[in-house]
Amino acid sequence: MSELRTAEVDDLLNVLVGIDDADTAFAFFEDVMTIREIREISQRLQVARMLDEGKPYTAIEKQTGASATTIARVSKALNYGSGGYRAALDILNA
Repeated sequence: MSELRTAEVDDLLNVLVGIDDADTAFAFFEDVMTIREIREISQRLQVARMLDEGKPYTAIEKQTGASATTIARVSKALNYGSGGYRAALDILNA
């Protein structure tokens, strides 16, 4: 188990899994995250979606405003990570 996976992190995960509607999720994110953090995470998910669709880095950078470094990190996580992006994309595509 990763050092990051603590009881406190598990509490956060359980809260996220227990939220069953977008308005409550948004309210929680608005309370615990900065506007910048919400935008950055949303941007990364959009980048992952576009990478999964086969879009080139230049088009992703232009459309999302994400840096080439961010796009490369998302690509690495999408292809070689823990499967979190894949699970998220599966939810979006369901």
